[in-house]
This record gives sequence, structure tokens and C-alpha cells, in this order.
Amino acid sequence: MPLVHRRMCCAAAVVCISTLLLVCNSPSRAPEARQTLAAESNLRWYKGNLHTHTLWSDGDDYPEMVALWYKERGYDFLGFSDHNTLLRRERWIDAVNNKGGERALEKMLKRFPQDWVEQHRNEQGALEIRLKTFDEITARIGAPGEFLLIQGEEISDHFGKLPVHLNATNVQEVIPPLGGESVYEVIQRNTDALIAQRERLRQPMLIHLNHPNFGFGVTAEDLMRVRGENFFEVYNGHPGVNNAGDDQHASAERIWDIILTSRLTELQLPLMFGLATDDGHSYHEIPSRNSEPGRGWVMVLADELTPAALIDALERGRFYASSGVQLSEVSTSPTRMEIAVKAEANVEYAIDFIGTRKGFDSQSQPVLGPDGQPMGATRRYSAEVGRVLRSVTGTRAKYDLTPDDLYVRARVTSTKRHYNPSVPGEFERAWCQPQRGPAAAK
Repeated sequence: MPLVHRRMCCAAAVVCISTLLLVCNSPSRAPEARQTLAAESNLRWYKGNLHTHTLWSDGDDYPEMVALWYKERGYDFLGFSDHNTLLRRERWIDAVNNKGGERALEKMLKRFPQDWVEQHRNEQGALEIRLKTFDEITARIGAPGEFLLIQGEEISDHFGKLPVHLNATNVQEVIPPLGGESVYEVIQRNTDALIAQRERLRQPMLIHLNHPNFGFGVTAEDLMRVRGENFFEVYNGHPGVNNAGDDQHASAERIWDIILTSRLTELQLPLMFGLATDDGHSYHEIPSRNSEPGRGWVMVLADELTPAALIDALERGRFYASSGVQLSEVSTSPTRMEIAVKAEANVEYAIDFIGTRKGFDSQSQPVLGPDGQPMGATRRYSAEVGRVLRSVTGTRAKYDLTPDDLYVRARVTSTKRHYNPSVPGEFERAWCQPQRGPAAAK
């Protein structure tokens, strides 16, 4: 059976014009002949997290306190992404009976002792707090050129019992979950809605799929054929999202390689880029085994700290994802990829170049459940899909592409344990974005 399962042939043939516009204007644009990602001239690395929750949905702290956590730890930007809402309306919550409770309130009153916290008694006599809006928090905590807040939304949808969540970055209007008749259709419809808003408002926006293995809701086959959605979370810091998969479900990285191989052969769609995020919900006991900040982020190379500049750089692949490893340079050309690690003392690094070559075994088989029937899981593919092409131990490495390479990406793994891992025993890593190879269909 070919790499893209035959059942995909029944996919909807109509794709909205706005989707086609984004496909043409984002990662599918013609690649630069040579691209060197390094801080030089007017370019610098900006560190940020795009997936964050607060008391506006199911986080346990006030958004201004969350923003300060990131700002005071050297982040350059932060995207708020509460579930199915924007921080753009008047909202009052019970001062004590909320996820943060008295502890969150006491911390905020201590940090903002005067003229900030608004309280009143409701008709039942309960004390309520007004949640600050995005604009208010930006005016108080944001700093032009130094710390940027970005309004986002986690579009939290589902197909049956399967969760399907997408992050909309720099979105201007709430996108209600649109549903669909399959996981694929849920992703496509919500993607189309963001792209339509982007085109209508002429504002830079970006959409990415969150944690594909959360509830094992999304397979590689679901995501690979979505048009206009060219980003997903290869690493999510929430301990319950199953980044590594299990015996029956592919890891997020394995999903990535299957998608890349399919997109560059049968589907002829743009590269899929991999993000790292926190998905933070818990801010009061760090470190612990909760969903906390500081576990995963992106390093974006841009000429200024604005939503437009960051989104443009992301769409061009001018970034890497990290759970701790820092890079000083990533250089790509049609024939070579080179990686330079910003090394720490007494830490060793393994640099793996990963890809698929032309002529790979395209057969795949379904994963069977206990009843012997196919499960709703990513199919099993040959080891020739997403194999390690070269491994180097050290702080610098290069890979010379062969004529048969469809793509190559790089992963750097350190010997340093993550200080607050999402799962026990996690090592710090970095993920470089894939580079199209000579054998890829144009």
C-alpha cells in the first residue's frame, strides 16, 4: 500500500481560496539558495513561548503574573493561548474559588499592591476580581523591543472523543471550534477560518497543531494532507501529551518524518515545521510534575521584535525549537546543512541528521488493537522513513546532501538532564527545521 493510505482519496476536493493564499505565502515559498541563521548585523535570536494558559481558561495564575514569569527569566516574547477565548472583554471571576485560589491572589496583591487589582462584591456577596485584558497587560508589562506579548487562542475542538487543538497566534477575533466529519476535516476547517481572518484583516497570523499525541487524537495521516497548516508541536512540555508515543502510537518526531516524507512525494505540499512549547497551566510549584512554564520554546531569528517579524521568520523556517540546548548557528544550502552548538561546560552533544531518501519502502500497515481490528493510530512505516543519515558527537557538524535525499533535519541531544522534565529522565534537546533535498518534488 502506498505511503499515503488509499482512504485519503476521498478527501474533500474544494479548498478555500484563503488557504491557497497562505500555502503560497508561507513555508511553500521558494527556498533561499543559502540560509545562515546566526545573530549578526540587524538579526538577533528571540526566545519565546507560543502556548500558555492563565485564569482566563484553565491556568492557575493571573495573566499579568504569567507574563512576568517569562519576562523575568529572559524570554523575549510570550503568546497567550487560552482555550476558545481572547483576553479582550470584561470578565470577573471569584477571588478564591478559581484554579489559583488564595495563593494566586496573595501573590498578585503582593506584586501589585496599589491601583491595579480591581475587586468588588457580587449580588451574592462573594468577592470577585476583574481579569485584566490583553491591552492592559501589554501596557503595564510589555516593553517595545524588549518583551512582546502576543494575543493567541487555543482552538479546542474534537472529533467524537478525540481532542483536536490548534494554536492561533496573533489572532484578532475568536475562532469558535468548527468541528467536522473527521479529524482531518476538523483541522482543515479551523485552519481555513484562521486564514480567512488573516486575509480579511490583513494581519500576520500563524496556526499550528498542538500536541498531536494528546489523547492520541491526531495521526500523521490526518495532519499530513491539511493545506495551509505547516506547523506542529514536536515537543510540548505538558506531562500528559505523550510526546514519545507508546507501543501502539508513533512519537511526535516519528509523526514529523512520516508527514515530511508524504508531503514531499505523493502530496507535494510544503514542509512541516516543528515547534517546542510549554503548554503551561501551573505556576505555583516549580519544579514539579504539573504542566509548568520553562520546558520548551522557540528561538526565532528576526530583525525586530514584532508579531509580523516573528511570524515571517517562522514561516521562512528561520528558527529552531529547544528544550534546553542552544545553537549559535544553523547554515543550509542546496547541498549542505551545518550545525554549531552554543556549548555548556562539561556537557556533550550528539548531532543527528535525519531524513528520507528516494526509493524508500513506501509500504505501511495499520496498527491492530486487541480485537485484531485497525486502531485510529498512525500507521507503521518502514525504517527507511526518517532514518538517521549521519551522527556526530561534538559541538559542530555538517551533512552533505546526496542526490537521493528528499529532506534532512537535525536533532541535537545533550548529556544534560532537563532541570524540570515533562517526563522522568528527559535530556535537553534542540530541533532544527527540515531542509528540502535534491530528490524532493518541486
